[in-house]
Amino acid sequence: MSHRPMVVPTLLVAALLVTVQPAKADWLLTPFLGVTFGADTPSQQVNYGVSAALLGGGVFGVEFDVALTPNFFNSDSSALQDGNVSTVMANLMLAAPMNGAPLRPYVSGGAGLIHARATSVGNAFDFSENHLGIDIGAGVIGFLRDNVGVRGDLRYFRSVQDSNGGDGIDFDLGALAFWRGTLGVSFRF
Repeated sequence: MSHRPMVVPTLLVAALLVTVQPAKADWLLTPFLGVTFGADTPSQQVNYGVSAALLGGGVFGVEFDVALTPNFFNSDSSALQDGNVSTVMANLMLAAPMNGAPLRPYVSGGAGLIHARATSVGNAFDFSENHLGIDIGAGVIGFLRDNVGVRGDLRYFRSVQDSNGGDGIDFDLGALAFWRGTLGVSFRF
């Protein structure tokens, strides 16, 4: 029995394995600072947070985003001592492939937790609520160097609620809604 017929396919497979490049995936860590505004915010408020994203060489990616707006419910005439909103979101991202371009625009959307907390001056009332929430947004990442870039992002957040009161699953948009604009430094790994 001759081994010659196996030599050619083996050489072809070996040549393919040597020339195939693995798909490049970028881990991005982006601390950010921004402004929460519109909808349920009495006035513009500063927010801060961090995003961790995995963007492949193609168009799809995933992101985990955590943010806090410390004075979300506060206004100049507010009787609140503390009124903050925090978000924890898991998002899918659709981003333009890099292909050597310095800018990478993207859209994102997902779901997670929106936590609202408010305490009045003198502690007359105190509430703390967790809501299922959704977010959708868009932004752009521009790399200044191989591993450092700047990211600008605009997102809309909205709470959702169970409209059946526990009898089955039927979600409606909730009462808590706001916009968040951020600017951050992205570190690519």
